[in-house]
Amino acid sequence: MNRLAILYDASQAVLSTFDLDEVLSRILGIVREVFHLDKGAILLLDKRTQELYLKTTFGWDVVDETTRVPVGSGLTGTAVQTKKLVYSPDVSQDPRYICSLASTRSEVAIPLTVREEVVGVLDCQSENLDFFDRETLELLQLFSTQASIALANARLYSLEQRRRAQLEAINAIARQTTAVLEVSELLKQVCSLILESFGGDHASVLLFDEERLVLRAHQGRLTPLFKVGAEVQADEGLLARAIDSRKAVVERDVRQVPGCRPGFRETVSAVCLPLVSFGQVLGALQLDSASCDAFAPEDVSALESVSDICATAIQNARHFERVRQLAYVDGVTGIFNRRYFELRLAEEIARSSRHNLGFSLIMMDIDHFKRLNDEFGHLLGDEVLRQVSGILGSNCARAMC
Repeated sequence: MNRLAILYDASQAVLSTFDLDEVLSRILGIVREVFHLDKGAILLLDKRTQELYLKTTFGWDVVDETTRVPVGSGLTGTAVQTKKLVYSPDVSQDPRYICSLASTRSEVAIPLTVREEVVGVLDCQSENLDFFDRETLELLQLFSTQASIALANARLYSLEQRRRAQLEAINAIARQTTAVLEVSELLKQVCSLILESFGGDHASVLLFDEERLVLRAHQGRLTPLFKVGAEVQADEGLLARAIDSRKAVVERDVRQVPGCRPGFRETVSAVCLPLVSFGQVLGALQLDSASCDAFAPEDVSALESVSDICATAIQNARHFERVRQLAYVDGVTGIFNRRYFELRLAEEIARSSRHNLGFSLIMMDIDHFKRLNDEFGHLLGDEVLRQVSGILGSNCARAMC
């Protein structure tokens, strides 16, 4: 829960401005204050030369702005090349290390990645050996996702002033979706905000459940051909191309695309964007329109930023759900515990009072359970609890069907 709180506060700080220098300053400010680091820097990638250049720092006595680090060289260049966090607990023993500060003893380089494309590196250094423990590295990596989105948004804004209105919409979506930690509520809000900010006639969110791609939410004025919860084929059409390529796919007229199966009866054009977080494809976000060629190519970059924000928000909400589930589920039986029982009981009492309805509560006991524990041990007692809870669970599920 502390991790989610830090991510929330950090995301609000870095996503609250589009000015590139301000974004970079806030990223390093959060790194310095939250993670208590001695030195830090952000290096941006020059795509033309495939070199990193120093953009902004803190804790550096001397800054050589002409310094260039080729991709694949040093810890930062290695992070770009591998697209993975690179950590050196003792730089004096690391042949990859390029000395930038004599006092540095340990260093971590985290690629700032947007849609699997590295735009820069967050470089953190300490005067202590092996300063970065596992939890700090994980939290830095999680924060780098928010930093990457903020950096991408700022760059997009500086390059495309005419898209100001859409970029402001991206920021609004980021603020609102980050604050929602209920997955079902988040997905509804995503659909609503996408339609409001980017047009189209219908918005949908599809997420993977194990190997199945499931329609989890949709909103708009078109006629759906699938119900929420239905499995959708992900091996053909726009979805397959977007998920396989991990890039946005735009079709000006789906009627001309072989094998394309629209999710809505009136769909003519559509844009499909993969939802990717930490290299994992969570699903896809799709916008449909009843008009031909409704989505201009210049809209795609803004929509891709939105899909990145949504993917991060969905992943955060899933983490929150897992944490909450651990709090409400008994570790032995896998069924809800007393804390959840008391919560639901209070809700049902309030609901019955509100609607002037009665409700029933069934209680049961396992005969001689203490004797069973005493004579055969708690391992067997736990197994009995699991068997009984399984029987009750299956019968309750059957009764609700």
